[in-house]
Amino acid sequence: MSEWMLAQELTIRLSFFFGVFGLIAFLEAIFPRRKRQHGRMLRWYANLGIVFLNSGIARVAMPVVPMALAALTAEKGWGLFNIVEVPEWIALVASVILLDFFIYFQHVMVHAVPLFWRLHRMHHADLDYDVTTGARFHPIEILLSLWIKLAVIMILGPPVVAVLIFEVVLNAMAMFNHGNLRLPLGLDNFLRLLVVTPDFHRVHHSSIPAEANRNFGFNISLWDRLFGTYKAQPTKGHDDMEIGIDIFREPKDLHLHRMLLQPLYSEGRRYAFNDKHQEESQ
Repeated sequence: MSEWMLAQELTIRLSFFFGVFGLIAFLEAIFPRRKRQHGRMLRWYANLGIVFLNSGIARVAMPVVPMALAALTAEKGWGLFNIVEVPEWIALVASVILLDFFIYFQHVMVHAVPLFWRLHRMHHADLDYDVTTGARFHPIEILLSLWIKLAVIMILGPPVVAVLIFEVVLNAMAMFNHGNLRLPLGLDNFLRLLVVTPDFHRVHHSSIPAEANRNFGFNISLWDRLFGTYKAQPTKGHDDMEIGIDIFREPKDLHLHRMLLQPLYSEGRRYAFNDKHQEESQ
């Protein structure tokens, strides 16, 4: 089974990516949450362009995919779940949950460390918020994230199927919770008890630093509640809130080549998670 999943890994991931992307893009057009400030043509060519660029760079620079490393840890007996004997289903569920926790922690880290924030702010510099925003990350941040993920897999020794499930769910949820979707209020309130919804995560893309440093979760909403980083709604409401950061606000900054150069530009307003004055300044 593991060998089949390794052989079909790319096909499985691409099938889910295009399937979920198409579904969210369709629902956005039918049930939009906010009025678009910029046309799809400019933003989508750049945001989707960075997806294909990142995929190619990751495959060339890091040919060891997470699933292959998980298979290696099982073969060598490395990692927590290959040392401690637990039922397979417990190892699977616990691995998916723990991998999600580390993604939450990593997200906090890239806001807290100024050097990492320079990379991550490209994700926040999008001037609209839709399904493509969920895949808008700088290539260097993608490589950093991949290294961290591989280190976590070495520590945990998760089942191969758990890594595949996590990768598929993470990509799908990133597109869902970045979607410009209008969910019924009751449904949103119910879903956010368990998972991150579009309204839940949109707060994190506010131009107000005190809001941008909240709601870090991608999949499970528990972490933000547990660690005190949860904010229910943006101060100005979802219709009137401003998306983005205080630099890179011109339409020309949405072009792919300019996005790649953003880490080289000086900082505008301070956004670091550990900025003690950000709350007081709002």
